[in-house]
Amino acid sequence: MSAPASKTQRWKCTCAYDGTGFAGWQSQARSNAVQDCIEKRLAQIFGHPIRIHGSGRTDSGVHAHGQVFHFDAEWRHGVDKLLAAFRVGLPDTVQVKAIRAVAADFHARFDAKAKRYVYHLQLGDADPFHRAYCWSVYRPLDFTAMQAAAAVLRGRHDFRAFTALGGQGETPENAVRNLRRLDLVKRGRSITITAEAEGFLYKMMRSLVGMLVSVGEGKVTLAEVKAILASKERTARVLTAPPQGLFLVKVFYS
Repeated sequence: MSAPASKTQRWKCTCAYDGTGFAGWQSQARSNAVQDCIEKRLAQIFGHPIRIHGSGRTDSGVHAHGQVFHFDAEWRHGVDKLLAAFRVGLPDTVQVKAIRAVAADFHARFDAKAKRYVYHLQLGDADPFHRAYCWSVYRPLDFTAMQAAAAVLRGRHDFRAFTALGGQGETPENAVRNLRRLDLVKRGRSITITAEAEGFLYKMMRSLVGMLVSVGEGKVTLAEVKAILASKERTARVLTAPPQGLFLVKVFYS
């Protein structure tokens, strides 16, 4: 009797990483990307190269609590053992948090319905244990004005003015996004900005944060925020916040 045919399974994985030492999520020539790190470990586990597909890119220096990726492989030893195999060989800055078998047509990127990002601001100098995970802003911020600006930016708009020109090689033809959430919470000297949308343009989140900070510093008025949004043109008035304060928190699939 012949041996049973092997069966390839698609696996959905959720991972977290400290982006400080990485050149972003996506594999690039001559760079240290998170994707490269995970694929190297998968090749060790399975004995052959395996390509993974992420829910989307994160820039150099950006962190993640809940990045999602999938891959196809035959594994007969149970999910717990596969998760345990990931705990060996990955650097301390990368963790695969959850794995589950999914349907063969699942796609981490194309099936994603929305994403949630969080950005951390620190009023004044952050302590040495948090500097790599926030933006220290030394000028006073008008928190009420920032909240008013967030209310203007929430909703369905063409966010062309809030994406980096030529991002990923070209300007998007369709820059309309439904920014269903853009909330600010202030606790002591910390401000947390949370955003959710069905998708984000290249550097859109960091551009939104940069605009909110500019408003808080009194450099941009509420009327100017409205005009910049309506213009659909990127200008030097839109500041891109530094990457270290940004976290991809969750990818929604239903």
